[in-house]
Amino acid sequence: MATDIKDTAQAVDAAAVMGLLPTRPRLLALGEPTHGENTLLELRNELFRQLVEQEGYRTIAIESDCMRGLAVDDYVTAGTGTLDEVMEHGFSHGWGASAANRDLVRWMRAHNDGRPASEQLRFAGFDGPLEITGAASPRQPLTALHGYLVARVDANLLPCTAETLDHLLGADDRWTDPGVMRDTSRSVGQSAEAGRLRLLADELVTLLDVRTPDLITSTSRDDWERARLYGRTATGLLRYHHSMTDTSPTRMTRLCALRDSMMADNLLAVAARGPALVHAHNSHLQREKSSMQLWEGRVEWWSAGALVSARLGAEYAFVATALGTIRHQGVDTPLPDTVEGLLYALPQDHCLIDARRLAAALGDTPPAPRESPWFGYAPLDPAHLAAGDGLVFVKDVLRS
Repeated sequence: MATDIKDTAQAVDAAAVMGLLPTRPRLLALGEPTHGENTLLELRNELFRQLVEQEGYRTIAIESDCMRGLAVDDYVTAGTGTLDEVMEHGFSHGWGASAANRDLVRWMRAHNDGRPASEQLRFAGFDGPLEITGAASPRQPLTALHGYLVARVDANLLPCTAETLDHLLGADDRWTDPGVMRDTSRSVGQSAEAGRLRLLADELVTLLDVRTPDLITSTSRDDWERARLYGRTATGLLRYHHSMTDTSPTRMTRLCALRDSMMADNLLAVAARGPALVHAHNSHLQREKSSMQLWEGRVEWWSAGALVSARLGAEYAFVATALGTIRHQGVDTPLPDTVEGLLYALPQDHCLIDARRLAAALGDTPPAPRESPWFGYAPLDPAHLAAGDGLVFVKDVLRS
C-alpha cells in the first residue's frame, strides 16, 4: 500500500491539479483543515498565482465576509483606499492580520496595475456577515440595495422609503446581541418589524430582478452584480435572524445549513463571472455532508461545496488539504494507522495525491479517522476521500 500511495504523490502545482480533472473547472475549491496558518495560505497563494498565469483564472474567493470583501476588491482593481485600510476593514474572522493574506492582496494589486478591467484579478469574500453564533444587522446590505434602486428607478415603484427602513431596523445592537444564541427570547428575528423587513427585502430584490435590462445598461454589470449581492445578503441575514429564535432541536442544524446556503449562492455568483479559486475550510467545500459536535449535540448539513457541486457538476472541483503536525497547537506526528500517518511517511514536505486512487488503495475498510487533540483542527475523514478530486498533504505546519 505504501508503494501505491507513493506513486500517487506529485508536486502541488496548477498543472498537477488540472491533470487530476477531466476539464478545467469553473470553481476550483481548495480546502483546509484549520484556519489561520500561513503555511497553508502561502501554498494557496502560490497555486492561485499559477492558475492565473497558466490557466486564465481571474478570481479568488475566500471564507470571509462578502460585504467586507467589496473593499478588498475595490482596492485590488482600482486602488481605492490603502493596503492597511483594506487589511483592517476588508476581512472578517481576523483574517486581515495574516501576513499571507496581506501578500495576496499586495500581489493582486500589483498585477492589476495598468491592466484593462477585462484582464484584472478580482477578490471576493463568500461567507455571510455572520458566524454560527451570531449575525450582523441587515442594515448595510438592505440600505445599500435600496440606495442603488432609488438612484435608478421611479420612486413610485419602490415599496418603501429609506426612512421606513431605518425605523424598522432600529438600533443595530438589537440584531447583534451576543446573548441571543443562548437566550432566543432576546432575538428580534421574529418581531413584527423583522417580518415587515423580510417582505420589503423580497420586494426590493424582485424590483432589481425585473428591471435587470435597463439597470445593467444604465450603470454596469458590476454595479448590478453588487446590488444582487446586497439583496442576497439582506434576505439571508433576515432569514438567519428569524431562525435564531427557533427553540426546536433542529435549530443549530438549520442555522448551519442557512450559512452554507448563503455561501453557495455567493459562489454561484462568482462562478458566473468566470473561473475562480475558492479557499475555505474543508467542511464548507466537501461534497459529503458536513457535521459538527455542538453544545446541543451533533448536527449535520449539506455544505456550500455540496450545494454548488450539485448545480455545476464537473465545473466544480474539490481538493481537500490534510496535514501531519501543527506542533505549536499540540498536534504531533500522526499514528501510522491513520491516513495522515501513511502520508507522513512520504518524503515530500507537501504533495498532491489523487484522492480517488488513494481511496481505492485503502480498500473497503479505510483507517479510522485521526483523533484531534485541538479543537481548531479537523482531521481528514477517510470515508470522504472517494468524493474528492485531489488531496494536498502538508507534512508540518510551522508557527506563523
